Amino acid sequence: MFKNCVNPLRRSIHNILPNHHTSLSTLSNRYASTLVVGEINNGALSDQSKSCITAASSINNNESLSILLMGKDCESVANEASKLNNVDKVIYCDSDLYSSYGLTENIASLITSVINKYSFSHVLAGISTFSKDVIPRCAGILDISQISDCTNIIDENTFERAIYAGNAICNVKSNENIKLMTVRPTSFDCNVPEGGAGAIEKFDAADAFGGKTFMSDELTASSGPSLTSASAVVSGGRGMKNGENFDMLRKLCELIPDCAMGASRAAVDAGYVGNDLQVGQTGKVVAPNVYLAVGISGAIQHIAGMKDSKLIMAINNDPEAPIFSIADYGLVADLFDVVPKLTELLSKNGNAK
Repeated sequence: MFKNCVNPLRRSIHNILPNHHTSLSTLSNRYASTLVVGEINNGALSDQSKSCITAASSINNNESLSILLMGKDCESVANEASKLNNVDKVIYCDSDLYSSYGLTENIASLITSVINKYSFSHVLAGISTFSKDVIPRCAGILDISQISDCTNIIDENTFERAIYAGNAICNVKSNENIKLMTVRPTSFDCNVPEGGAGAIEKFDAADAFGGKTFMSDELTASSGPSLTSASAVVSGGRGMKNGENFDMLRKLCELIPDCAMGASRAAVDAGYVGNDLQVGQTGKVVAPNVYLAVGISGAIQHIAGMKDSKLIMAINNDPEAPIFSIADYGLVADLFDVVPKLTELLSKNGNAK
């Protein structure tokens, strides 16, 4: 209750004595205000963004939590996001400039305009290809340091993050006025219940960047669940030998409820599958209930992207493969013998349960 009356009281004193610095001003600055840079996935707030809400809720002295949404016809998503617990305000910008997210320059300009207008002390974004592209640009515009890959909030100035491909954890303390950070989604719960009644505010589009023009984007059709939100993931590595053999894994995924297919960087670099399926430090970070690694040796870069999975299983013909060191269950066998038999077994039984 006290902190809610600090800001109005401080403004009243400032109007009377505009040049007088009061201790009350210093007191009010102890309270944080947080902005979550939201992403929209299939017409709804993404799980990565919901994980950021959970992370922001753990920041000490957090006075308010706002979400920024952008894109064409995003008002309906803003209305739904305002119902989430702990969300005080949803700021949205409905503009053609941000259709399919558009140019990074335009998005970064919008985000920094919102930050400057509302003087947010913390800005969070879930780790994704979108945030990896836009958040560093925001840091450059604001002339501040970015804190990447946060896995825990110690206090309002101190954050835990993974280094050396997740093999070590360090605590980072920031003295910046604005803490700009990316959050590892798998480290925070994405199940944010409804029950809130946050305010909704429309924000005008920032000036467009004239140096280049957004032409179009292409989406690959996919009948299965999203790789980052699936409850089960089957990933293939260099041991698959070619792209055609990944059809075996696709058939296996179809028999497992809510299962997505992934791949190691080695398989992506070899051209077996597209990089949208890459799991690892430089790909997507996943934490499904079940993770099956097929023909994956277990390089530390790959392990960094899937080690938080609840149950890890591995199939590899090399008994010394590093993947077995973190697997809960391991099978030393030829994948070209095991995978068809597993698929046949699941097919006879209807599907996996």
